[in-house]
Amino acid sequence: MGATENNLVAAIMAGGAGTRFWPLSTEEKPKQFIKIFDDRSLLQKSYDRISGIVPNDRILVLTSNRFVHLVREQLPMLPAQNVIGEPERKDTAAAVALGAVVAKKLFGNPVMSILTADHLIEPIEVFQKTLLSAAAAARESGALYTFGIKPTYPASAYGYLETGEPTLNDDGIEHFRLGSFKEKPDAKTAEHYLGTGRYLWNSGMFVWTVDSILGELERNVPNHVQQLSSAVESLGGAAWEEALAKSFSALQKISIDFAVMEHAQDIRCVAGEFSWRDVGGWLAMTDFLSEDSSGNHTQGDLHALDSSGNLIYCEDPTETIALLGLSDIVVVRAGGKTLVARKDRLEEVKKIVEGMGS
Repeated sequence: MGATENNLVAAIMAGGAGTRFWPLSTEEKPKQFIKIFDDRSLLQKSYDRISGIVPNDRILVLTSNRFVHLVREQLPMLPAQNVIGEPERKDTAAAVALGAVVAKKLFGNPVMSILTADHLIEPIEVFQKTLLSAAAAARESGALYTFGIKPTYPASAYGYLETGEPTLNDDGIEHFRLGSFKEKPDAKTAEHYLGTGRYLWNSGMFVWTVDSILGELERNVPNHVQQLSSAVESLGGAAWEEALAKSFSALQKISIDFAVMEHAQDIRCVAGEFSWRDVGGWLAMTDFLSEDSSGNHTQGDLHALDSSGNLIYCEDPTETIALLGLSDIVVVRAGGKTLVARKDRLEEVKKIVEGMGS
């Protein structure tokens, strides 16, 4: 089934600060714009995944005002007005609502996919097949669809989706009604989830018709729709940025899961068979760095003695790092700055970065 048949629009959310990847990721150039793994940034990889099934003029990027120039540099093939700068961070419900009102104005009532700029997904062909299957079902049913990922281990770093009754098997792609959303579990609960076979990882990607998501937004966070619908009347004009800033200042800061997905009337999911990694922080690099016999994962010239299970990343791969008697730590050198942290404290990098004001 082709993109035109599905009347498909894609919106990539690319406004994150990427603080958990400091010091490689900075306030001026966060992780979605950095070429961490190869010669394509995470944002460009997100574009690559949909460029074969969604025309450039139907791809939107929702980012921060401060990053509009970076998006346009990295994705020059997109129309300038399709790169939308949010004036302040108001979480994902605001981004989704903004994308929906813009898509409504530009395209009517398309099927809209909400994608992220910090995932690694392969193979692309399987992802595209899954997306098109969800898009067709969302168009036919009016349901809100999310992408679940079949878990390969009991991860405690991801949220989970509890699946309900199956609704469709589309050439091997399973569709389910969604039972409930679960927050990131502890290790024991994650083991239980895996054992039941009923739970999927929550990818944070969605598919729905614009009218369906706007209807749920109006029911649950009506101010989002009222404010942004008023602002979007100025889209493309001289008053657009000022109108958008005024509307954003009046919005509640809330995620799309809390605002809508946990309350909506008809939530379904597709079970992704593709490989998916949320590149949330430094531990996600483990699979991409060379490993020595002591379990140290490294980019750089590492000399280690009685040291194991460490992750070392040097932006300059010729830089030398020496470790003596250390285990389970992370050392990152980038941009003349250094991070040294225990692996079990990495979630707190955000706090220390915010504290230094950079």
